[in-house]
Amino acid sequence: MHKRLGVQPADLEIGDAIGRFARSELAPKAAEIDRDEASTTRYVPLLAELGIMGMNLPERWGGIDASPVALILSLVEIARACASTSSMIGAHYLATDSILIGGDDSLRERYLPDAAAGAKLGAFALTEPRAGSNPADMATRATPEGDGYRLRGVKHFISNADAADFIVVYAKTDPEAGTRGISAFVVDRKTPGVEVAPAEKLMGIRGAPAHEVALDCFVPAANRLGAEGSGFRTAMKVLDNSRLDVAATSLGIAEAALEAAVDWARQREVGGEPLSRKQGLQWMFADMKTRLEAAWLLTLQAAVMRGAGEPFTDHASMAKLYASETVAFVTDTALQIHGGYGFTREMPLERLVRDARILRIYEGSSEIQRTVIARSLLR
Repeated sequence: MHKRLGVQPADLEIGDAIGRFARSELAPKAAEIDRDEASTTRYVPLLAELGIMGMNLPERWGGIDASPVALILSLVEIARACASTSSMIGAHYLATDSILIGGDDSLRERYLPDAAAGAKLGAFALTEPRAGSNPADMATRATPEGDGYRLRGVKHFISNADAADFIVVYAKTDPEAGTRGISAFVVDRKTPGVEVAPAEKLMGIRGAPAHEVALDCFVPAANRLGAEGSGFRTAMKVLDNSRLDVAATSLGIAEAALEAAVDWARQREVGGEPLSRKQGLQWMFADMKTRLEAAWLLTLQAAVMRGAGEPFTDHASMAKLYASETVAFVTDTALQIHGGYGFTREMPLERLVRDARILRIYEGSSEIQRTVIARSLLR
């Protein structure tokens, strides 16, 4: 790990500490969390004690001033143990990054220290039933009312929504202005008129429940992030960060799948010798390891650029695209190596395959990442 691009000793120390926690506290319960569809928000107090809930924040706002590389290493270790927990943390980061990037100091002071301390959990509400990959199509409206706004609309697939203490909601303040008419608001979960539906029945990451959120509520103007019409720019900056979080989750799941396949191949005998001696399987392992290492390097490169304050949108998209495609290949190949046993719930592979599938969809699908990359190249 330490020989990889951009990994400093301090980053490695943080990643190792989080790894020990994840192996002892998260991994033993991951299958149970998945089976029972139990929310991983139960881990928030423990995660906050380690600084994870505010790892994306500067010390001024309750964070620990961790580097983006340390953040990546930590999320990899968490996802390696329990992808649902990594997804829950990522949703929290989407909300707190929104406030950090788009909010004023008053809003930051009101929400971020408590969020970092685990006293408040955040959710991020951008997606709608008819506006997933194209936020310009969102139907949620924020219309002036008194000294604030009336928010009306429906958001969909909102992680953490039921357990959240606050939800960052993106809505149209100017329906005729396209993306330039989108604004963002911090909405307290207990605000009258915020209704959260029961959790969706998900294929994977079952410990990170997603909900539909119906809104017909009043929000003070003081809870708006930045100027009217600045919400889309804020969301895109937040998603740049989040795409690295998704890449890290992809790496963690892939590392777990590869480790499981290696262990299986060493102990499983066919024809009187371990599977690991079969050349055909050795080549499968070589392909898995090579793709995984390439995904690591793309992700770390983008994280180093982020830490240096350089533009990293394209590199975040490349990292998210390649890492999420790689984890699909690695988990599927690892299951194939296990044969029929891998298809049973007694082995972790079927859960890893299911958890990995969403990573090519949320925070911008693979197709959206390709569009982002191509547009930048051809601009």
